[in-house]
Amino acid sequence: MNFDFSGKRALVTGAGAGIGRATALKLAELGAQVIALSRTKAHLDSLKQENPSIEIICVDLVEWSTTREAIKKVTPIHLLVNNAGICLQTPLLDATPEQFDLIFNVNLKAIMNVSQIVVADLLERNLKGNIVNVSSLASHRGVANFFLYAASKSAVDSFTKTMALELSPKGIRVNAVNPTVVMTEMGRHVWSDKEKSEAVLARIPQGKFVEKLDVVNGIVFLLSDNSDMINGHMLLIEGGLRCC
Repeated sequence: MNFDFSGKRALVTGAGAGIGRATALKLAELGAQVIALSRTKAHLDSLKQENPSIEIICVDLVEWSTTREAIKKVTPIHLLVNNAGICLQTPLLDATPEQFDLIFNVNLKAIMNVSQIVVADLLERNLKGNIVNVSSLASHRGVANFFLYAASKSAVDSFTKTMALELSPKGIRVNAVNPTVVMTEMGRHVWSDKEKSEAVLARIPQGKFVEKLDVVNGIVFLLSDNSDMINGHMLLIEGGLRCC
């Protein structure tokens, strides 16, 4: 398969670390002009050092108006990866309104905000585009003690399906990737409890957690013309994880 994004402008949110950073670097390697967005300046500076061709934007996606103004300055965007997200351990009985607002503002509301600006600009310019939302297997299976996170990712899947229906007639495809535990810094922290992690590993036939590159490869495929007839799809990246 040919993965050549020359002449395409790509925006990756949450690009300072983890899946987002790896995605930004891969897309740049494949010829895209990459704009990396993160709220952490030090992470962006480090990314810029690693690949000086990447343009960086430091903004907190919780800030609605500031985000919109920042995105408008870098359009057009042909390839959008809505990757930014947070994961908090929130059992049902312990979840707070503040945690609810934070998780849904970052994991969901930010997707709406960024996508509105990118899509409106593409339509105005009569350009085609591709969007990939980074969701989670938690939207399909649920994860005990991650009540709010799982709910937010279920909403991301719903966003994805509805966006695809609305936008594909206009030349913009929308898909999602839904990985299980990914060995990012956040993933290692959340799943550092050996007893908890081994219980999940025992249900994965391949006997290992997902690595960043596994997710990046899925994102790249969905952004490319190789997946032209894949639309409104949730790509599970979980090594055949058994339900029980």
